[in-house]
Amino acid sequence: MIYFEKVSKIYNGDEVPALEDVTLSIAPKEFISIVGHSGAGKTTLLKTLLAEERPTSGTIFFESVNVHELPSSALYHYRRKIGMVFQDFRLIPHKTAYENIAFAMEAAGRPDDEIASDVPHILELVDLAEKTNHFPHQLSGGEQQRVAIGRAIINQPDVIVADEPTGNLDPVNTYEIVQILKKINELGTTILITTHNKGVVDSVGRRVITMDRGRVVRDDVQGQYVL
Repeated sequence: MIYFEKVSKIYNGDEVPALEDVTLSIAPKEFISIVGHSGAGKTTLLKTLLAEERPTSGTIFFESVNVHELPSSALYHYRRKIGMVFQDFRLIPHKTAYENIAFAMEAAGRPDDEIASDVPHILELVDLAEKTNHFPHQLSGGEQQRVAIGRAIINQPDVIVADEPTGNLDPVNTYEIVQILKKINELGTTILITTHNKGVVDSVGRRVITMDRGRVVRDDVQGQYVL
């Protein structure tokens, strides 16, 4: 599904590559935790997958398509295949939980009847059916992140990329977010998550890719957090 072939990224002025000779493949329906210290290259890896950064060398394929050969007109459709979840939620403050999720469908040009049908289903999936009309400031951090996950999956992407999604959450909310991501994975969506949280990685119990100084130094099929 996704293949990184000898990918390196060097930012101007940096002596140490952000990515160095990264080769790895990601199969459909995998749940992968990407771990490593700050500066290890985790976020840069995701940015190259999203075509937000261009590799200095190497190639990234998504379903046999070279991501960085896509014309700008095709990038929007490519990125719709990937749902993003961020550490800081990035919700629209003046929109309710329902409206934040619906907005992603509106931006994709989905019709009103689909929105009315799909959004309540997604709110139920992320355990927020009772918070439909709540604004972000009325929700806890964990609830805000669940809205963000709902927004990421509403257009049925093939992959969810979650960059430190539990970084601002307490252990209880962290556990709930991990359970929701596991549920989404069980429904057939590939999950890539970067995290510093050992508990998150160990509770998922799936493939773990460990990065250090831009390189993949471990790739364990059923791993735990080891640095």
